[in-house]
Amino acid sequence: MISLLINGKKRELESPMSLVVFLKENNIDTHFVAIAHNGVILSKEQYPEITLKDGDTLEIIRPVGGG
Repeated sequence: MISLLINGKKRELESPMSLVVFLKENNIDTHFVAIAHNGVILSKEQYPEITLKDGDTLEIIRPVGGG
């Protein structure tokens, strides 16, 4: 088991997992999000390079419309 923080909430995964797999398994559309991994904002091209590990933090930001 690994523990990480996702949007400030503790989350546990069975084992280290690629960011791309995590996003797919959680039905997160990468076209409409910004993601920071351990405080570093990622470009979409970097997503395949990231493996989520114990102690990591992930912030997934979705745009909010309104007026």
